[in-house]
Amino acid sequence: MHLFWDLDGRFAAAEVTLTVTEPPRVDRLYFWALQATFTDGTEDFGGAHLGLQWHPDHPGGTAANWGGYRSGGGELDGSRSELPSALGNPHTRDFAWQPHVPYRLRIERSPDRSGAWRGSVGNQRTGSVTVIRDLYPGGTHLRSLMVWSEVFARCEHPSVAVQWSDPVAVDDDGARHRPAAVTVNYQSLDDGGCSNTSSDAVTEGGTDGRDQDQGQGPGCGIVQRTAVPRTTPQGTRLGLP
Repeated sequence: MHLFWDLDGRFAAAEVTLTVTEPPRVDRLYFWALQATFTDGTEDFGGAHLGLQWHPDHPGGTAANWGGYRSGGGELDGSRSELPSALGNPHTRDFAWQPHVPYRLRIERSPDRSGAWRGSVGNQRTGSVTVIRDLYPGGTHLRSLMVWSEVFARCEHPSVAVQWSDPVAVDDDGARHRPAAVTVNYQSLDDGGCSNTSSDAVTEGGTDGRDQDQGQGPGCGIVQRTAVPRTTPQGTRLGLP
């Protein structure tokens, strides 16, 4: 499930708040991420995704990932993370996130190396910020911003929900730009998607109009949910509350 940001331009940084409001209950991989493409204005250098994972092979089933792919194919190189990894994966690291806690995902230029991009996760309850690592794609700016949920569970597995809030892109002058809307995309059934997923705007207090309480979400935003009737059709442009 994608949410494409309605925001043109090239940016020095991008960030968004992610809250897992209904955590997984099965041992399948779930991945929720902020994605950007790296560019110098004339050429793209690939793209990468920063986010949280429910991963049964990591301690407590929780992990963080900052990785991506070159435009010509193959994984992006990057620095060695200070976080351990149960699987020894350079992109996916052990990270003890908790449900109902808002985490600020941020992609920005690294201060350590030209053409490097840093991914960090900030716990908005404690104020702590964890740097996952730097990637080395090249490029001077970010474009084509989006967030998504990648779910490897079965369509009938228990419902899981995350909430995306306060998406922001930062330009070279430090000005903050908020997309006015996002465009909804679902994986088609022919490509292995499910018909019972939905992305819905939520109002202040964290309710999207469903019977279940969203509870403890960070206010307004967009909820992506599995195993529910689809209430927002493919291609809908959702204004951000």
